[in-house]
Amino acid sequence: MTTSPTANWSYPTSIRFGAGRISELARAAKSAGFSRPLFVTDPGLAGLPITAAAMDVLKREGMEAQLFSDVQPNPVSANVAAGVEAYKAGGHDGVIAFGGGSALDAGKCIAFMTGQTRPIWDFEDVGDWWKRADPDGIAPIVAVPTTAGTGSEVGRAGVISNEETHTKKVIFHPLMLPKVVICDPELTVGMPPAITAGTGMDALAHCLEAYCAPSYHPMSEGIALEGMRLVKEALPRAYADGTDIEARAHMMSAAAMGATAFQKGLGAIHSLSHPVGAIYNTHHGLTNAVFMPYVLMQNRAAIEAKMGRLSAFLELPKPGFDGFLDWVMEMRSNLAIPHTLAELGLNSDKADLIAEMAVVDPTAGGNPVELTVEGARAIFDAAMSGTL
Repeated sequence: MTTSPTANWSYPTSIRFGAGRISELARAAKSAGFSRPLFVTDPGLAGLPITAAAMDVLKREGMEAQLFSDVQPNPVSANVAAGVEAYKAGGHDGVIAFGGGSALDAGKCIAFMTGQTRPIWDFEDVGDWWKRADPDGIAPIVAVPTTAGTGSEVGRAGVISNEETHTKKVIFHPLMLPKVVICDPELTVGMPPAITAGTGMDALAHCLEAYCAPSYHPMSEGIALEGMRLVKEALPRAYADGTDIEARAHMMSAAAMGATAFQKGLGAIHSLSHPVGAIYNTHHGLTNAVFMPYVLMQNRAAIEAKMGRLSAFLELPKPGFDGFLDWVMEMRSNLAIPHTLAELGLNSDKADLIAEMAVVDPTAGGNPVELTVEGARAIFDAAMSGTL
């Protein structure tokens, strides 16, 4: 006797997509219910013209926003605490999170923590820990991505590093989902090729792991497929010519699609990348890109049939798993992605610790093959040596 699948699904928010839509930032904030925003970004963006232009949009509409940019590339809890202090001191009533994944995650977590009394680690994405939060103490958020990778603008969580334990923690609450998102591909035009490559491969990793996750979510699976097609078509173009606004737009879509799709699950690419990033402070998307083929090989037996369908959908020259792996390897090479962890500056000194951290990372549960410490160590060793 067959049974009917059962699942819980939640999909994204209001998104204003298109070139020039940053001009609607003040209206977006008002529609989200606030008028005195804390503008959260990172130090690299704080002094750039796109940030000044966004602040000017707010000023012209009578909104005096305060800029907060004390955000590390892998944000830590001290960044969130400083942001909460700035929020309260400035009498703000909402957060504009502006930037790449780090600024978006930090901004969302600042908005979340403005009215909480418990430590941020009490809200890790474990079971129903999110129910510990006071929902009335969560400030509204408008998110504006300036990269095309993490898709954090449509997510209900933020990744924050614990400075004491050097671990990345996923902080989750449904109300961390931004009320309004502005996806303006013109904001990504200035991304250098290396950042375009790293963030683009992050979007691919999100779609790929969501597609491969064994849980039941056909809507996410369909979104993941189209997201990977967009990456295949647009990422090489955006990398070669940063002013290709159509390619930039498609990559911005793919990033949001990846984060939407991974409600279905992630896997060992992310569960290994998280501890590596926390310990070595590597770029998240780049680290995902390095791990990708080695995790594919580890999962091969469980995903062979899916890779057949995927390679056909992507119209790859060679069918099946081997065809998809060949395409990933070619894409990595064309984007100047390092082939090994050693090329990222890692050694094997903390290999056992990373393997142990990987299996307890929340993303490990979505891997198509149960991730064991031994399996995680094998993937790490392969990624260090470059052995497929």
